[in-house]
Amino acid sequence: MSLFQQHSLSIAQLKHILENNLPVHIFDVRSQADFDQWHIPDSILLPVNEALQATDANVFKELTLVRDHPVVVVCQEGFLSQKAMQQLRDLHIEAYSLEGGIRQWTKVWNTAEIQIDTTKIIQIRRVGKGCLSYMIISDNMAVVIDPALSSDVFINLATQHQAHIKYVLDTHIHADHFSRAKDLANKTDADLMLPDQNVLQYDFHPLKDGDLLHFGQTYLKALHTPGHTDESFSYLWLDKVLFSGDVLFLNGVGRPDLKSDQQMAIQKTEKLYQSLQKIKSLPDETLILPGHFSGAIRFDQNIVGDTLINLKEQLDLLKLNQPDFIQEILTDMPDTPPNFENIVDLNIKGEANEKDLLQLEAGGNRCSSQK
Repeated sequence: MSLFQQHSLSIAQLKHILENNLPVHIFDVRSQADFDQWHIPDSILLPVNEALQATDANVFKELTLVRDHPVVVVCQEGFLSQKAMQQLRDLHIEAYSLEGGIRQWTKVWNTAEIQIDTTKIIQIRRVGKGCLSYMIISDNMAVVIDPALSSDVFINLATQHQAHIKYVLDTHIHADHFSRAKDLANKTDADLMLPDQNVLQYDFHPLKDGDLLHFGQTYLKALHTPGHTDESFSYLWLDKVLFSGDVLFLNGVGRPDLKSDQQMAIQKTEKLYQSLQKIKSLPDETLILPGHFSGAIRFDQNIVGDTLINLKEQLDLLKLNQPDFIQEILTDMPDTPPNFENIVDLNIKGEANEKDLLQLEAGGNRCSSQK
């Protein structure tokens, strides 16, 4: 029996399949380079995009294909996958085309939660980009950090947990996605608390190093951790959890080169090194929750994070002295994020058209200095 009546699936339908661990194979027919940049968890790469574009009618006939489960075909925008789906159906394989392709997939999200004492931390994962947002709840009061999805996502989550959003924070001015912080604060009457700088063109409450944000029975401490950007902040919860933004990731550190010439990049890398020393001085068991993740995030409810002691052991960059660190960071930097200047400009204004963002935000994030 067919999984669905139609021959195409929406991103919501595929999300439902993955969330419920239903049997399915995902065939990604893009190029190896596109697949390496971003893909859906457990996808099988079949790099036949050129053959499909050439309208080759026998793309799959020589391939050994799995036939035990339905197949969802993914391409960049949902056009080539329709051709692939039809050819697979001609081979008597139950196949579907993902509507909108990997571009639409950038809007998909899921959550993972941890409870520490009386405080709940919800990690909201934009799985198609690797953007990680957070909601911290204590006594029905909530703080949101780095909202990278529609404001409705966070408003609905707060309602589900019977919480009122008191503060909305960003860790820095983002270059890979449009921040919904301003919009979320406006819609919830929350205080918009952002790093102190004179770049943004709208009103907010400026945060300084060491500021405390009290909510419910607990508080966050704002830590100025420049390097990725000059205004970058991290937020520390009770010496137990650090929301490290784009300063420290699980597999690398923030890149200091965006909007910088060589001399500026060196200066920012020096600041980044000092910020990492500041973080390394925290208790070893501090849980590091970053602002991004570089791999495809699974629908497994496991929070993306690790302890500081593990990162100190696993990341060679954290073991280097300052001169070696600077040399390592500025050598062989990853490709520049697409559209980053346009996205930064929108974040400075605090206004954007959601329809335009689908194209601007497409693809994975490239905020790490590690490839």
